[in-house]
Amino acid sequence: MKKIGIIGTGLIGGSYGLALKQLGGYRIYAADASRKHLNLALNAGLADEELTPDLYAEMDGIILSVPVDVLPRLAVEVLERTSRNTWIFDTGSIKSNLASFLSKHAERKRFVLSHPIAGTEYSGPGAAKTGLFEGKINIICNPGESDKNILKEVIDLHEKLGMTNHFLDAQEHDEHIAYVSHLSHISSFLLGKTVMDVESDEKNIFLMAGSGFASTVRLAKSSPDTWTPIFLENKTALLKVMRQYLQNLNYFASLLEEKKNEEIHTLLKEINKIGKIIDGIR
Repeated sequence: MKKIGIIGTGLIGGSYGLALKQLGGYRIYAADASRKHLNLALNAGLADEELTPDLYAEMDGIILSVPVDVLPRLAVEVLERTSRNTWIFDTGSIKSNLASFLSKHAERKRFVLSHPIAGTEYSGPGAAKTGLFEGKINIICNPGESDKNILKEVIDLHEKLGMTNHFLDAQEHDEHIAYVSHLSHISSFLLGKTVMDVESDEKNIFLMAGSGFASTVRLAKSSPDTWTPIFLENKTALLKVMRQYLQNLNYFASLLEEKKNEEIHTLLKEINKIGKIIDGIR
């Protein structure tokens, strides 16, 4: 059986464990900064054994599913303690900083910058689920910097999990993900804050909140431990898109203030086109 190590047993790492065990032919070793999370993962069957640094060299592959601010240090540690045949990939949603950090490392070619687009608003081992990756997209950044055989193993593994691989430059990835993911999370968090600031009676929120509100603030349930470092590491791209977002909010506020009925209707009709774009991608 192939030995796969997973460092970080939350939603993504835990779901990789479940998916690989379901495929068969893999023995899963897990590690986590939280002993509580590791015990939960082992007890729930997300992994078979604990992964300790002295076992790194025995692994056929290692998946790093940890917050983006600790990824560079951990990536170097794992690269330096694994064999020349071990593939390593991360699951972080920011790539430029990690790509730059690893660019001069002697073992860089064994590392694949990978980002499975398969998250939910939940976190921790209890959020892991079978089938999380089926029908989803996996982004691989700077593929030319990885050994072709290592790269093929990582591509094949994700295809076995039912994913489609796409390839992007790391900086391009970070800019795009700021628009379609990170801004969505900020909007959700701050909409939640705005409602709580204005509506002091929590009962009224629950009584009047329909499915639209629930779906819009769903991402506000996401883990601050995960998202604080993501926002900070993608600061440049996020600030750019946030300025555009604020400009659009101010423009809409001016239309409301001036009761521009026709302009509002035209604007909303134009924005409706996003539905066709999303449906076309799916």
